[in-house]
Amino acid sequence: MSLSATTTPTVPANPKSRVILASLIGTTIEFYDFYVYATAAVLVFPYLFFPTGDPTTALLSSFAIFGAAMVARPLGAVFFGHLGDKVGRKTTLVAALLTMGIATFLIGLLPTYLVIGWFAPLLLVILRLAQGFALGGEWSGAALVATENAPEGKRAWYGTFPQLGAPIGFIIANGLFLLIAFLLPSDDPSRPSDAFLDWGWRIPFLFSAVMVIVGLWVRLRLVESETFTNTVKAGKVVKLPLKLVFKSNWRELILGTFFMLATYVLFYLMTTFSLSYGRAPIEPEDGAQPGLGYSYSTFVLMLIAGVVFFGIFTLLSGPWADKFGRRKTLIIVTSGIIVFGLLWVPLLGAGFIGVMAWLIIGFSLMGMTFGPMGALLPELFPTNVRYTGSGISYNVSSILGAAVAPFIAVWLWAMADGSPVLVGVYLASMGLITLIALIIGKETKDVDINR
Repeated sequence: MSLSATTTPTVPANPKSRVILASLIGTTIEFYDFYVYATAAVLVFPYLFFPTGDPTTALLSSFAIFGAAMVARPLGAVFFGHLGDKVGRKTTLVAALLTMGIATFLIGLLPTYLVIGWFAPLLLVILRLAQGFALGGEWSGAALVATENAPEGKRAWYGTFPQLGAPIGFIIANGLFLLIAFLLPSDDPSRPSDAFLDWGWRIPFLFSAVMVIVGLWVRLRLVESETFTNTVKAGKVVKLPLKLVFKSNWRELILGTFFMLATYVLFYLMTTFSLSYGRAPIEPEDGAQPGLGYSYSTFVLMLIAGVVFFGIFTLLSGPWADKFGRRKTLIIVTSGIIVFGLLWVPLLGAGFIGVMAWLIIGFSLMGMTFGPMGALLPELFPTNVRYTGSGISYNVSSILGAAVAPFIAVWLWAMADGSPVLVGVYLASMGLITLIALIIGKETKDVDINR
């Protein structure tokens, strides 16, 4: 009998291209869905779901529901983390993607406040919570697919591909909104056209269904990672991963949460608050705050140009983190975020060139801080609680950072009589907290991912 006939079959490996595509496409779709809502929260929902008569109050109401999804994210992390650590990464990722896709599609079908009154924002809240719940399980699963299948010495590089879904999702979402705004132009640069508000805004939400179908096709072809399969064979799968991770890895949970804090605050200030500030008139109506006075189309093109640097530096950060270590790389980048926060006023006051420099610097720092997180957070935890632990850290940080960042930013904007100075100080303060956590933490570059 031949040797090949007697050899025990091994778990088939995922090709490198499949690992990269599966981790990238899912997060691209998830972030696309999230950005579609974030853009609509600025452009559409204050008019259609929160007609308070006060522009600032309507915007704050819209941002409050935007932040509500962040509260649901840790719940999603616990639920999907439990599934991911019990039944595997593949099945859990498919479920998270379906949940997000259905919620986003249904938002595109919602009647407005004028049609059903306060049931409209109530339904919007429910579907927004479903979006947050799904995203709570998406990121950690995609990061695990990338890092648990990565070649030796390239975990941070592979871990950047799920992170790359953020800038790609942003470009697709805002590019689609920009195209619709171009086809349905408005005479008022501070307000979308009537056609855009009537039906045009729904198209990006409904288009999500097409992207989800593509994502499901890719993810259903995945094979479970050998790291998780070996954990199952060794009998190390635990009944309650949540209980074990709080008992054995509570320190990593806390540090991981604060590792992500500056990243989240920077992320949502650059993508959500910036759109409000950039489009606000220089001399606004009563009740509104002054801004940069750009038209929607102009400022979104400027944002997209900045996000290109987000993508470039996300990819570059992986090899840097593999060579120099995650901790050292992030300490340097976080120090840069602190300095950047203190330079908001001189940059934003320097005209078009200053605003573009602000966008490019902010998004470049975003790529450099976001990229290494795809490896760093999973490396903090052993395999049998990795999905749960990395997901909780990532998503609890979303409450401390992303959930309140747009809301706090608008409040500070108003407190400073239309100046962004306090918003920049807020970013620098959150960067300081992250820097302290990184100094306390340990390097994870050489940890055994199979432990």
